[in-house]
Amino acid sequence: QLVESGGGSVQAGESLTLSCVVSGAKYRSYCMGWFRQAPGKERKGVAVCASIGRDSTILYADSVKGRFNVSKDHAKNTVYLQMNSLKPEDTAVYYCAARLNVVCGSGWSRPDVYPDWGQGTQVTVS
Repeated sequence: QLVESGGGSVQAGESLTLSCVVSGAKYRSYCMGWFRQAPGKERKGVAVCASIGRDSTILYADSVKGRFNVSKDHAKNTVYLQMNSLKPEDTAVYYCAARLNVVCGSGWSRPDVYPDWGQGTQVTVS
């Protein structure tokens, strides 16, 4: 199970941090993807990281590179997406998603390769 939190409404230039808590016996080693979907648009990959115990993969979409950072807290089974210098075009519903037993960087931005999803959290930047 994946449970997200941390969305909200902010002004352009401000920051938000999203959290995704991972629970369940199968999630001992996984790839965590972050996606976003703006109204009327496709769901797009924002970032991916490997959990503790896997490789050191962390990748970002070009649109967020240098502004967004992924971090992990293994003790809390939580992955964070820190979003800095937010822009109005970052407005979307953000999702975390997980998959197992793959090379995290392979096809990471494709939503269809992730079987497990969080419920989504709204981020609005004005």
